[in-house]
Amino acid sequence: MFNLRFIITVIVFSYLPVVVLADDNTRLPDLIINSTASETEQFLSIDRWLYQLNQKNKFNGGVLIARNGKPLLMKAYGVTDHTAKKSLTTRSSFRLASVSKQFTGVAILLLVNKGHIELDHTVKNYLNGFPYRTVTVRHLLNQTSGIPDVYEEFAAEYLEDDEVLKIIDVMEMIKEDRPELDADPGAEFEYSNTNYVLLAGIIEAVSKKSFESFMREELFKPLGMKNTRVWNLVSPLPEFSKRAKDFIQNGNERIKIKTTSLDGVAGDGAVFSSLEDMLIWDEFWRSPQLLSSELLEEAFKTPELTSSGISNYGFGWNIEEGVMDHSGEWLGARTYVARYPKEKLWLVVLDNSSNSYIDSIIDSLAQAVEESLLIDE
Repeated sequence: MFNLRFIITVIVFSYLPVVVLADDNTRLPDLIINSTASETEQFLSIDRWLYQLNQKNKFNGGVLIARNGKPLLMKAYGVTDHTAKKSLTTRSSFRLASVSKQFTGVAILLLVNKGHIELDHTVKNYLNGFPYRTVTVRHLLNQTSGIPDVYEEFAAEYLEDDEVLKIIDVMEMIKEDRPELDADPGAEFEYSNTNYVLLAGIIEAVSKKSFESFMREELFKPLGMKNTRVWNLVSPLPEFSKRAKDFIQNGNERIKIKTTSLDGVAGDGAVFSSLEDMLIWDEFWRSPQLLSSELLEEAFKTPELTSSGISNYGFGWNIEEGVMDHSGEWLGARTYVARYPKEKLWLVVLDNSSNSYIDSIIDSLAQAVEESLLIDE
């Protein structure tokens, strides 16, 4: 059921009390759960484990585990920035990094629903001068366009030291440079942040609004996601009070991370959200409010590649048997979200401390939920 990337240890005993093993400075403590304990006690075990990780400077963030819309664990551990003056809460807004892509995918579907976009129409219908005749909107969403991930190279080549790359810049550079496609459109899966920046450009061109404004007015506000927004260096409101800022945790030292010239783009990232709002996001997928279930299902279709085989990437989701998930990493953000439709389960992990342990933490939480908390479901 789970596509685990690391070998991790989650121990479930049927007769022993919950115990957390001692650890050293180079490994995580094992997460041990008493499977005969009540559900409340099992989640308290996870809570205590996460608290221990935070105390050992191995986790600074928040975790949400919900079933059928009910939060079984929703708690933040740590501080909002390198100064450690404020504690994180369930309303703190974390940088989602590439988890933002699923929001961009929904924004495109909102425009499809309004009749402004067709998924299988070519991008050149929406972006004047777009150089690739057969690349469709769906190709961008599925990461099968063949367009190489070049926008970081654009920034290094064309920007002055004090300039910030914007969505419009990426579109113009694609038109002018016309980088050679890595594959024919639809032939192969190739993860490319550039695809999702171009999708943000389509949203701006079609809606006549900035990407930030469209997301606020058409998605976040209607859903009541009060602590979710697009934020980058070109945002008209440069700060918002609940933002968790990125830092590096180096032992007991915290080092501030500065934004870069790339932090003027969006679509591939730039969404910030809180644990409480991510619970609303879970509800959106389980009980669609703005889109029909049929249209939302487009996000989870696995495209057939013209070269051979099936890709497992939907619209900002990796799709495996029993689970849809996506991770994110940018600056200090380390993020993960997963849906388990059959179990009606939702897992969110957010960290703002450049956490090198995050993959093992995610895998431990996922396996603990599968092997213990859902064993009798």
